[in-house]
Amino acid sequence: MAIAIDFGTSNTVIARWNPVTQQPETINIPSLSIQQSLNPPLIPSLVYVEDAAQGQVLLGQQVRDRGLDLKNDPRFFRSFKRGIGANIQGFLPELDGQTVTFEQVGQWFLTQVIEQLAPTQGGIDSLILTVPVDSFEVYRHWLATVCQSLPIEQVRMLDEPTAAALGYGMTSQEILLVIDFGGGTLDLSLVQLDKSVQASQKPTGFILKWGSKSLADNSKQKAKTARVLAKAGQNLGGTDIDNWLADYFATTQGLVVSPLTTRLAERLKIQLSTQTQASEVYFNDETFESYELEINRDTLETILREHRFFDLLDESMTTLLQQARRQGIEVSDINAVLLVGGTVQLPAVQTWVRQYFEPEKIRCDRPFEAIAQGALQLAQGVQIKDFLYHSYGIRYWDRRAKQHNWHPIVKAGQAYPMSQAVELVLGASVESQPSIELIMGELGADTGSTEVYFDGDRLITRRLDSNQASVKALNDKDGARTIAQLQPLGFPGSDRIKIFFQVDEKRFLQITVEDLLTHETLLENQLVAQLS
Repeated sequence: MAIAIDFGTSNTVIARWNPVTQQPETINIPSLSIQQSLNPPLIPSLVYVEDAAQGQVLLGQQVRDRGLDLKNDPRFFRSFKRGIGANIQGFLPELDGQTVTFEQVGQWFLTQVIEQLAPTQGGIDSLILTVPVDSFEVYRHWLATVCQSLPIEQVRMLDEPTAAALGYGMTSQEILLVIDFGGGTLDLSLVQLDKSVQASQKPTGFILKWGSKSLADNSKQKAKTARVLAKAGQNLGGTDIDNWLADYFATTQGLVVSPLTTRLAERLKIQLSTQTQASEVYFNDETFESYELEINRDTLETILREHRFFDLLDESMTTLLQQARRQGIEVSDINAVLLVGGTVQLPAVQTWVRQYFEPEKIRCDRPFEAIAQGALQLAQGVQIKDFLYHSYGIRYWDRRAKQHNWHPIVKAGQAYPMSQAVELVLGASVESQPSIELIMGELGADTGSTEVYFDGDRLITRRLDSNQASVKALNDKDGARTIAQLQPLGFPGSDRIKIFFQVDEKRFLQITVEDLLTHETLLENQLVAQLS
């Protein structure tokens, strides 16, 4: 059975391929899914740790049914996807004698969802996982590590916007903009679909795990490809809006911010997706006082503006359209705009989208299911052409600024595998230099970075505006920095080594190092890291 999982910050969606109808369908897991009629089956991305030492946890709707999400309890985790691979500042709880990390919580969630799912589907032989468009390599490495312990032969990974384009059934040769706005992130992705690639070619969706079987080898249909033209994103989502609303009621009605008031804020936000005014009743079980929480769409939009919500959306759209124009693509060339994620249901967001595009181009009828169901296309012979999401560079000493800085070597947008290596020539910097070191890093956006931390019991993502790129070093550790041992010793004043940078079909960054003095090859196709 082929399964796709869209692991979201607020909700998780699971889809399977129905061999009878030959169509994707969303799976309902009675013990974990929200039982609702308006939306497809969703599993709340919630975890309550009963015993950390034994790995005993409650998941999804189980947590809500027992009211465990309404108390200030360090055993309760929500929005934990945001913290995976991030630099956490603040308190991480120690439960049952061990410090619980977001990576551990995420692993408990995914593995136990799959464990409960497998028996109901007669086993799982193929799994496709979707990932945020701007995720760093550390997140993807974590996901790969989680998958190694799963009793599944084939595990692949696909970025969420591309999966959404496939899920909306846009398989003609059109240029599509996917706006994925969920609980934790905003991802914009411009993609172009094409049917020209034959099924006999190997699928290039990133393989996390591959057994003896090959679904692509068994496929007789013509394969489709999705080429990503431009990408942009923000650490911004529905969880932020929930927090802003809870803060609003704390200010206007004196309510203490708590998981309960945040949950009520989320309900109000959801109501405003379909009606102009919303209300909820808050009862304080300590003082026995009750409060009527009321809000309308105009007030919500005012709150959003106060937090620069629309400015951040415009910033991402501007970045994406600039990338598109560099390739000769104008706004009028975009044939359809696909909206996915719970936050796109807000009328304010849909109004914002209509400022850029004609209403007839905008599709918003499958906001929850498009990603998971689209990812299933990989199991049906679809192939993905993609490029690197981030730039990669080397660290150097900036004499003018008197600090280290980063020089890009492989830029974002580079297709892989690379047809031609990037060359770099270096010399010794001191007399009798025995070796040359090089630190390589994954470069984030140069508009600032993001930190994740706790404010009381609330997990906060904060944007840090600066003029420096956020960087995750790839080889900054003992034994990994040295790329050339010099024999004879090096001296300043002349070029000494030539480095060739190459990215292979599996996104591995490789370097080859030649000694220009001795004409020896010091390193050949040395693996540095797997890129995003």
